[in-house]
Amino acid sequence: MATRLIMLGTGGGPRPRRDRAATSHALIVDDVLYAVDCGHPVARQLAAAGVALPALRHVFVTHHHSDHNADYGSLLLLAWASGLRTRVDAWGPPPLEKMTRLSFDMNAYDIDTRIADEGRVPLVPLVHVHELTQAGPVMQDERVKVTSALVDHPPVTPAFAFRFDGPDRSIVFSGDTNKSDNLIRLARGADVLVHEALYVPAVDRLVARVPNAVTLKKHIIDSHTAVEDVGRVATAAGVTTLVLSHLVPADDPELDDQTWLDAARPHFGGEIVVARDLMEL
Repeated sequence: MATRLIMLGTGGGPRPRRDRAATSHALIVDDVLYAVDCGHPVARQLAAAGVALPALRHVFVTHHHSDHNADYGSLLLLAWASGLRTRVDAWGPPPLEKMTRLSFDMNAYDIDTRIADEGRVPLVPLVHVHELTQAGPVMQDERVKVTSALVDHPPVTPAFAFRFDGPDRSIVFSGDTNKSDNLIRLARGADVLVHEALYVPAVDRLVARVPNAVTLKKHIIDSHTAVEDVGRVATAAGVTTLVLSHLVPADDPELDDQTWLDAARPHFGGEIVVARDLMEL
């Protein structure tokens, strides 16, 4: 069994952009879909990648910022509307259970109508929520083993990174974090590390467009990882391939792939990939 990794959305921050969707990933093993984060528009990105939504089996949410969870409920609803009839397990920090219930309440009219009018199986009993508050083992099935680490993304707590050990390789998702020793330990020896990346010199250009510039700048600097430090994390963890994603800023015309590569390269000697939406690795 080969593990497919599809970068569905690679932009950081909640503002919709023309060229990058918000953060979301698809891991596919033996035609089973494991979704990691659900930024907008994850269901459309899955369709664009040619992934059948009814293949959804597990959903993992690293933390509760809208660029990671805005389409969590929509993914469940639209997978079901696309033909999902089997169990889905959802994993993430509180209040994931409340969010799931409220999403079903919000869409109850549509759900009930489709059950009665289209003969669909009930959606609510298919979804099983598991709230995570501590690091450690998350789940294991016949295809993958998933482990988590707590990362530092103030003020959002808890925030998690996830490691997937599959049949042919191991893939780690940093979630959102500043430079994290917990993440380094989780990613030790992994084949692929998908890590958020911040280009600090461009932050002033990013925040210049908003009225809350001072507060936003402090949050961005305090709770994300400068791309140079991302390279250092990858080296400390001994990973093979580093994937720069959740790019902040995501749409600065003065930043190109080479800029990101040049910033990370002095600190990591392995393969570096600047992620693009719908890229498969």
